[in-house]
Amino acid sequence: MQTTETITKILPRPKAGWKHKLMKLFRLTSHRTIKVYHGYGYNGQLVIFGHVLSLSPLPRKKYSDRFWVNLFSLIRLFLIKPVVGAHVQLCWDDQLINGTTESDGFFRMEWKTSKVLQFGWQEVLLNLLDKDKKIITSSNGFIFIPHFTQYGFISDIDDTFLISHSSNLRKRLFVLFTNNARSRKPFEGVANHYKLLSLAHTKEEEPNPFFYVSSSEWNLYDYIVEFTKANHLPRGVYFLSQIKGLREIFKTGQNKHGAKFMRIVRIMEMFPKQKFVLLGDSSQQDPFIYLSIVEHFPGRIHAVYIRNVYKKSREKVNEALLKLEGTGVAYCFFTHSAEAIIHSRQIGLIQ
Repeated sequence: MQTTETITKILPRPKAGWKHKLMKLFRLTSHRTIKVYHGYGYNGQLVIFGHVLSLSPLPRKKYSDRFWVNLFSLIRLFLIKPVVGAHVQLCWDDQLINGTTESDGFFRMEWKTSKVLQFGWQEVLLNLLDKDKKIITSSNGFIFIPHFTQYGFISDIDDTFLISHSSNLRKRLFVLFTNNARSRKPFEGVANHYKLLSLAHTKEEEPNPFFYVSSSEWNLYDYIVEFTKANHLPRGVYFLSQIKGLREIFKTGQNKHGAKFMRIVRIMEMFPKQKFVLLGDSSQQDPFIYLSIVEHFPGRIHAVYIRNVYKKSREKVNEALLKLEGTGVAYCFFTHSAEAIIHSRQIGLIQ
């Protein structure tokens, strides 16, 4: 006759044990988290955004050149579960601003303040609340306040400063899955060009604002931020595309470009007194989107830079650039960043 102890030994282990092991293997957390992205502000108007997730990856601690390590680390970024209708509360001085997340867990907090905003990065606190309005967890965020007299720079990411092979899905996925944020490569000279632009007609302690607008998903936010840090690119505010789940991982970067146009419009409307410089590449729709921006905001665009990375689009890009030339806006269609730097000096953008 079997004893109770024997019976206990042969019973199957609870499923929670396997779940815990899987979560540990992939370094995931099932605790509700509030992920906050860089925001921005001008003339008393402030904006910040983020996601609320009930399943999300823990921050990466180590970087390796090993294939499987990088592959699993990339997959982790798409192992997410957004929370719909979560209650988010923003604390700003004596103000409490409340909002809820959308169907993909995304939230956007917009508010006004009578406080005189100081230049630079300002810290804010965001709380995640339960149904009883009690705090579940909190997270800090940062908003950037630029000088109104400065230039603003709006840059694409993939194939503009980060080598991504956006026009070739197989190559794009291979580079994305087999590398990490520190092993990925920028174009030669691009960090120097961006640094010079960040200091255009301003002081080193008061750099120009950079806004990074991309078709890449919010899943890659930490990945992209780490890449910009590792390669000494200007700290900036990011505008990425709708978050994706694991089933859509092979569709990464394939988003509607009309949304990119609207993000740029939103930035320019937020800073009506600033002139902007647009930086992109020829692999997708940047030349056409930027031409539309120039036409919608006459006199607001100082220059347009398009990196030549896709030979097959050369004819169509030239058509867009010819129309751009007709607007009187300075532009540079270049292959190497050294050419872009020379152009920036020729038009008096940098010294």
